[in-house]
Amino acid sequence: MENLLKHITVNPEIRSGKPCIVNTRITVADILSYLASGMSKEEIIEDFPQLDSEKILSALSFAAHRESVTKIALAS
Repeated sequence: MENLLKHITVNPEIRSGKPCIVNTRITVADILSYLASGMSKEEIIEDFPQLDSEKILSALSFAAHRESVTKIALAS
């Protein structure tokens, strides 16, 4: 997991601090949206040549990890 996270960065100066692929302005949410819309990894890489399969997998791993640790506070 840590190996994949090397491709993710959070910088408040880039895309309002959203998690991005290192050295790009492509957010994890962008990649998830592309996949959810039906684009294949190959189509995403064709449209964004600075990405590769490992970086797309990093975005998925980051999102899965974040989902697994998200806690919801319930108002009492």
